[in-house]
Amino acid sequence: MKARIVGATLRDLTYIAANMRPQDRHEIECQLERWNVDLIALSALQGPAYVVELDGNPEAAFGATQQRVGLWQAWSWGSKRMHRCVPAITRFFYAVLGPHVAAQGAWRVEARPIAGNELACRWLARLGAQERCLLPGYGKDGEDFLLYEWTREGWANVFRKTARTEAAAAHADDR
Repeated sequence: MKARIVGATLRDLTYIAANMRPQDRHEIECQLERWNVDLIALSALQGPAYVVELDGNPEAAFGATQQRVGLWQAWSWGSKRMHRCVPAITRFFYAVLGPHVAAQGAWRVEARPIAGNELACRWLARLGAQERCLLPGYGKDGEDFLLYEWTREGWANVFRKTARTEAAAAHADDR
């Protein structure tokens, strides 16, 4: 099964949001006044946004949104097949999305997983993000979140350190 990354469309984002994994839905829903698939899809299109297709079907969405000059928010969510999309997203992050956001003048990129989402935290660490702090009561019902960040000072190290590792992983996937 080959993953293909394409630019996000409203149709694909709406489909993924409607078929989102329960843990992703909970993480997003507790930050909104009410659940709205169309609003989530439209919000994703406010910055560079991408979709991972597996066998031609959209299964995961990811991207980054500029919050203000120099500050970006990274995000991702997907269907129950999201785990199969993570390797492709990781490679794309290093090759395309990260360098693009850096070239746009980002001083800081943040990601906020809900506390207890160990998979997301491990993935963010693998992507070179640093855990900064706990955000107690960040969700509308008091859910705690964690703040992860990349800053410009560490940005170059993330890409330099991981370029060889990711190139080796991509080569291994081709076998």
